[in-house]
Amino acid sequence: MNLSQNSEVILEVRNVSFGYDERDIISNINLELRDNELISLLGVSGSGKSTLFNIIAGLLKPDVGNVIYRGEDITGKSGLISYSFQKDLLLPYMTIEENVALPLFIKKQKKSNALVKANEMLKEFKLDAYAKKYPKELSGGMRQRIALIRTYLFSKDVSLLDEPFSALDAITKDEMHDWYMNMRRKYNTSTIFITHDVDEAILLSDRIYILGDGGIKAEIKIETSVRDNSFKLTKEFLEYKKSVIDCLESTGI
Repeated sequence: MNLSQNSEVILEVRNVSFGYDERDIISNINLELRDNELISLLGVSGSGKSTLFNIIAGLLKPDVGNVIYRGEDITGKSGLISYSFQKDLLLPYMTIEENVALPLFIKKQKKSNALVKANEMLKEFKLDAYAKKYPKELSGGMRQRIALIRTYLFSKDVSLLDEPFSALDAITKDEMHDWYMNMRRKYNTSTIFITHDVDEAILLSDRIYILGDGGIKAEIKIETSVRDNSFKLTKEFLEYKKSVIDCLESTGI
């Protein structure tokens, strides 16, 4: 996705550090997310990605540093930034339309109005035929679509996605990549994305932050006019992949 360097910065992480039991988990993290941008956090397990997500979401308070959202300090404040986990976490006793509407229920909107909005979103993505079904009746890929729509309704500005496609098979994952990129184009969502998958990071991201030893080791910009799965077949993609892998190896990750 083409990104103007003059896009508004909507989220900043400033000098954030966090640890416990006298051990640093992350140290002096600085990053920014611009309007209509997707950035990825790439690194091995234990590099601090999920800890950083919990701090941005307000579920953890850093020992040092701040999280700034549209100019406001939201450090330690939850409920402002949406967070989607690896598992879809759909409630089994709710229908699909009710699961999608859940963020609106939490915001105290009338149930009838919330369901109307949920069904509008389902129709927009040609999922309205599943509105009255229950999660157990859907495939893994379909459930993940529903979870991502729900995440969007929770916070339309910024979404934190923690490896949402990692449990899917390769074919379904490719379909989900195209689906999510289409969703981004339609709704101009800004996203921070955790992944262990180098190909996924390059395909989806405008920028990649590489984490290791509790800090950011490098930042790589992905500049391309092609933003679908055909990008992975290009020489340009392979050059980016080599750069990312070289960076990972040079940092000892």
